Order: sequence, then structure tokens, then C-alpha cells
Amino acid sequence: MMGRWLASRTKQHQTGPLAAVQTPSNAGVLSCRVLSPANEPVPHARFAVSDTVGRKLVEGGTDPFGSFVATVPAGEYRLAVLAEGYMPYRVPCTVTENSLASLGDVTLQVAQPLEMPAPGDWEIDLAHSSIACTARHIGLARVHGRFNSFAGVVRITDDAAQTAMHVVIDAATIDTNMRMRDDHLRSADFLDVARFPTIEFYSNQFVPRGGNRWDVIGELWLRGVARTVTLDMEYLGLGNGMQGEARAACRVTTELHRDDFEVNWQTMLARGIAAVGPTIRVDIDVQVVPKS
Repeated sequence: MMGRWLASRTKQHQTGPLAAVQTPSNAGVLSCRVLSPANEPVPHARFAVSDTVGRKLVEGGTDPFGSFVATVPAGEYRLAVLAEGYMPYRVPCTVTENSLASLGDVTLQVAQPLEMPAPGDWEIDLAHSSIACTARHIGLARVHGRFNSFAGVVRITDDAAQTAMHVVIDAATIDTNMRMRDDHLRSADFLDVARFPTIEFYSNQFVPRGGNRWDVIGELWLRGVARTVTLDMEYLGLGNGMQGEARAACRVTTELHRDDFEVNWQTMLARGIAAVGPTIRVDIDVQVVPKS
């Protein structure tokens, strides 16, 4: 009798909603499907599950069908779903042991586009902007640096896609918080600031990607070498400064390959590990104000 009961219970679990998901005894499964207002799946939306005090437990992206499944300890949570061009979606949820907490279909609402800056010339506000870079060091840790001096002008037109920008960076102001390393970066092995004191970027191609994301395609001059570079820009909108002045903000990222700009200094350590990685990640936070 007991054997038949166990066999029946095992069979039921194998054919139930958790049959393909291995869960610890104190955990359950949270799932939902993310849809657009047209009832179409939203692929690659971002989701995050946080506990009641705001600590993020798990995060990831929806699959090509707009779905996600996450195994979490039993408890109370808050789910956040974000997708480009849509309003954020947040909802509380409860997960119980050895059960499926399905939120079913979640329909996102289309976000209203952010107001664009007025046409005209805008300049970078250095006090509220930063250009940071990150490189891999000996295949292990990351080294973080920044440029402390730069300037730029953005010419905004009625057609935002025709916007143009020109940014000039003082290469000698590279700062990684270590004088010996900074001196080496300024040398001919890397930036060669004696011959090429500035790094410049010019673009007149702002390609909308949907929502508030843009591809900014332009020419980057580094060490006297010019290469076409695409920046991933997120426009953050308009605001007012302490004195009431208008300002616009954006966040920009890209990845550069050293060899593209003939920055090919390479020292190999023991076991063939390079002292400096081949790519540099660049993270830029910019606020611009009307040019005076």
C-alpha cells in the first residue's frame, strides 16, 4: 500500500509543472511571460527578483518567447521587468515550497518618449560628466581609470538623427590612481601624449534603436589613427540645474580594441598571460547645457 502511494506521488511530480526543474526542498519556481500591448512576446526583456528589503536575488533576460523561469527560496518577493521602449513593471509575489508561482502573462505598457533638447548648440558640463575606462590586468583584476579634462559641443537639429557632436579629451589627464602606471600610459607605449596630446571623437550619425536608445556612429582619433566607432547611448532626458538652467543627460558605453589604434605594447608574464588585455571598456556619463 505504501509502495503504491509513493509510486503514485513520484509519477505525479514528474508530470507536474516542476517535472523538468530540480528544486531544493525549501524552494519554489517563479515564472511569467512578458507581452507587448499587441499581445506579442517581448524577447530579451530584463527581469530582477528582489526580497522585501530590496536585495536582488536573481536577474536575467526573457527568452525569445518572452518567458522566464527562476528558482528561488520560498518567501515574499518583488518582481521588476524592464524592456526598452516600455514602462517598468513591478509586482509583489509569493513563492511557496515545491510549487510553481506563475504570474501568467504580464503586459507592458509603451513608454512615452522623453522630451528632446531644443535645437541649438549644447556643451558638456565637465563638473557633472565623466569619461571612465576599464582594462583587464594580467588576466585577473580590472584596472579602472578616467580622464579628468575634456570638452565637447553637441549641435542638435530639428531632426534628432542629424545631430552632430565633437568631443576633445586631454590625453595627459589619464588617471588610474597610481602615478607610475599613469606615466607609463602617457608614454609612447600607450597614449604617446607627447606626439598626440588629444583624443577626439566626431559624429553626425545618431541612429535611433527604439525607446531612448541610440547608436552614435563616428570617427575616433587616437594616437593619430582614425577608426569608425559605434557608441551605445541611452538618453536620460531633460532637467533643470540648481540655477534653473536647462540640461540634458545621457549614458554612453563602447568597447575599443587596442590593436585598432596601434596600441600594441604587450608584455607576457609567466604562463603566457598578457599584462594588459586587448580591449578597453569605456563608460561615459554626460550632462550638456546650452552653449553660452
